[in-house]
Amino acid sequence: MIPDFARTRLLVVGDPMLDIYVESEVRRISPEAPVPVAEVRARRSVPGGAANVARNLVSLGCRAALLGVCGVDAAASTLRERLREGAIEATLIPSSRRPTTGKTRIVTRGQQLFRLDEEARLPLDPQEYAGLKAALPEALDGCDAVILSDYGKGVLLRRPDGSCLAGDVIAACAERGIPVLADPKLDDWSRYAGAECVTPNSAEFAAVSGCADESREDMEKAARALCRRIAVPRLLLTRGPRGMALFEEAREPVFIKAEARQVVDVSGAGDTVIAVLAACRACGLSYAEAARCANAAAGMVVCKAGTSPVSRAEFLYAVRRDGGSTPKIMDLPRLREVVDFWKQQGQRVVFTNGCFDILHKGHIMLLHEAAAQGDRLVVAINADASVRRLKGETRPVQDEQSRALLIAALQDVDAVIIFEEDTPLRLIEALLPDVLVKGSDYTVETVVGTDVVQAHGGRVHLARLQDGYSTTGICRRISADGGPAR
Repeated sequence: MIPDFARTRLLVVGDPMLDIYVESEVRRISPEAPVPVAEVRARRSVPGGAANVARNLVSLGCRAALLGVCGVDAAASTLRERLREGAIEATLIPSSRRPTTGKTRIVTRGQQLFRLDEEARLPLDPQEYAGLKAALPEALDGCDAVILSDYGKGVLLRRPDGSCLAGDVIAACAERGIPVLADPKLDDWSRYAGAECVTPNSAEFAAVSGCADESREDMEKAARALCRRIAVPRLLLTRGPRGMALFEEAREPVFIKAEARQVVDVSGAGDTVIAVLAACRACGLSYAEAARCANAAAGMVVCKAGTSPVSRAEFLYAVRRDGGSTPKIMDLPRLREVVDFWKQQGQRVVFTNGCFDILHKGHIMLLHEAAAQGDRLVVAINADASVRRLKGETRPVQDEQSRALLIAALQDVDAVIIFEEDTPLRLIEALLPDVLVKGSDYTVETVVGTDVVQAHGGRVHLARLQDGYSTTGICRRISADGGPAR
């Protein structure tokens, strides 16, 4: 099942932050002290913390709302502006007794030199608490799921009188039948009682359960005991390079391997996990399915520098790559998103097409040569009706789904699409590949789509044909031998 995120609306309640990145160049050591001198080159700011969870949701295609507190300062103004730019419905209660939580990272050549944090870890005062409770009913209208993004800064902390916004949110959601998922912090997880799931990392899990992330049997025992103690039916343990482990009542645990990737920055990976998990649940996926999707998405995020959300295109590509619910065979809307993602990564997209009725050596060699022209190969296959119009009523020998599955099984091929028209011009116009490949029985001028590709800076490549190999010839030989050709 491919989640339809556009139909969902989620609410994030928790601690919003402003993440600031100062790009710098270090050329010398200070004469005042043995420290590097960082010459500022650029500054940028993005929503962080609970605000980054909401940012991930919007990036996936969900509608997202955010409920939290901020200071009365310049950082609050910047954060509100970034949230508006990101189409996030934000209700931030201003507080004069705390700054807007911010993390300023000094970065040089992609590496952090150090980080400056500005924060006040204070439970909500009566005015802040009342403001958030008053905003909650309207914020819950039309919600499919709620995320508690707890960074321990105050919004979800237990107050001196024992009251807690987390409990209020869970109670209100229970009345409306809205699932709640919590990304926990600190050691008092009793405030998440009644939530559907908590998503600790290994260090958080060990601190609360007393169990290190080592033996699977010990982890399962500790996880189930912890779930009973805090009255939460399931726990998704994020284990960094070791993947994830899902523990649910009355079910066998599910251990999900992380795909080996080059980790650039783990900032925001937990935000992506809880966002994707909740969004998939809102779309009706099981927790096991949603956890696999979250694992794949997190694997994409850690490859990027800084706090970055996962886009829908990245998500689709990630779950396909990790063996999730998205195969190589795609419809045009999904393929466009994946191709756009490849291009954003600086990869060259190659396109070729054909009937591929009986897969033979000529096809294999053509596709291998096509794949060598770029980084990603898209193969368009004529639908059955199109093949009959082009080749006659005795063709195709194999139906379009069989042909698509065979081509998709080839290592050289990254995506397959079936098209109904007699030419792939509509696909070429939609995808704008960097390289268009056809056999050398064509000339560049006669290849359909040449003008479109060349107008966008692309090129046409004519692949060498294999003598004696053609589908028509093979069909004739089979027919002459009394074979099954129709």
